[in-house]
Amino acid sequence: MKQQQGFSLVELMVTVVIVSILASIAIPSYRDYVTRSRIPEATATMGDARVRMEQFFQDNRSYPTGGCAVSPAVPSATQISVPAGDSFDFTCAATATTYTVTATGKSSMAGFLYTLNQFNTRTSAISGVPAAQGWSAHSPNNCWVTKKAGGC
Repeated sequence: MKQQQGFSLVELMVTVVIVSILASIAIPSYRDYVTRSRIPEATATMGDARVRMEQFFQDNRSYPTGGCAVSPAVPSATQISVPAGDSFDFTCAATATTYTVTATGKSSMAGFLYTLNQFNTRTSAISGVPAAQGWSAHSPNNCWVTKKAGGC
């Protein structure tokens, strides 16, 4: 009597279907997890820039009209220094009495835009691929979005 070895076609197809279902759930969840893990780079750097802007104001009675210098550039007397980001580009615009710090997503974070001003007003703008994946700005737009569907 000959014994059967291996898997039948039905068993193999059931396994493929199960793996496909698990992958269709796991891959988007992992992508969202990775996206959420990159957002603190923007929010932390912008919070640090805010502290530096306010310290400059305390020392000079005006904000740094030269904005910010992104490391490794050395800031001038009218600039503050902010570190370069892996997932975001940082810019600062300032007058003697106002400033705006902006974090613009790049590469896998393209489509995310965060801003902060002298009143500590925080806004988020989300467009492109992240918007198509379910990310959106909070309503009202008064915080930094850190979760899908406008969660702050």
